[in-house]
Amino acid sequence: MRHLPLFCLLLLTLTACTDRMAPSDDRWGRSGELIAMSGGEGGARYACVSCHGARGEGNGFDAPRLAGLPAGYLQKQMEDYALGLRPHDVMRDVARFLDSHERVRVANHYAALAVPAGDTTAPPAANALYTRACQQCHGADASGTPLGPPLAGQPALYLAQQLQDWQVAKRRNDGEHEMLKVAQALSADEVHELSRYLSQIPPRPAGPAR
Repeated sequence: MRHLPLFCLLLLTLTACTDRMAPSDDRWGRSGELIAMSGGEGGARYACVSCHGARGEGNGFDAPRLAGLPAGYLQKQMEDYALGLRPHDVMRDVARFLDSHERVRVANHYAALAVPAGDTTAPPAANALYTRACQQCHGADASGTPLGPPLAGQPALYLAQQLQDWQVAKRRNDGEHEMLKVAQALSADEVHELSRYLSQIPPRPAGPAR
């Protein structure tokens, strides 16, 4: 019995560090749209729309577009945020307030939204750096492949931040660490060149489910 207090303390510590996996009975957990609008059990402070917009269009700055991204990719990012594999203080809390079922619903909700109409001007000319470093996984038009998510039309600042996080292994949530290798081979100028180039490509709907 003398070990019981220590066991209870350990149990409480483990519970605090893991995300909630049991299905929620909260009324806001009934659909992905309601979770996105309300924040689920986290409340309005953690509502997806606060940063990603009512239609998943992003804020054009540091919050990416979610509309039309592959559901599997979106779900994985939430799982990785919850586990700390993709560090971000706000998104960690958002993901941990959702159980695994709610994360699937949110991912499906955003994947089903129409991609916002992009700039109607012609897309930029092919970029040799993108072709060499990124095209194999993210596609010739940056609309994604089974190996990598769509990047076209995402905010330049957001893309640069992600590449910089990959460079220092702050972000490490890909399977074979390919992004770590690619990012670390880029100079600071190349990071910004790629980010600006990708932000100018009109976004397209994602291909088949990944």
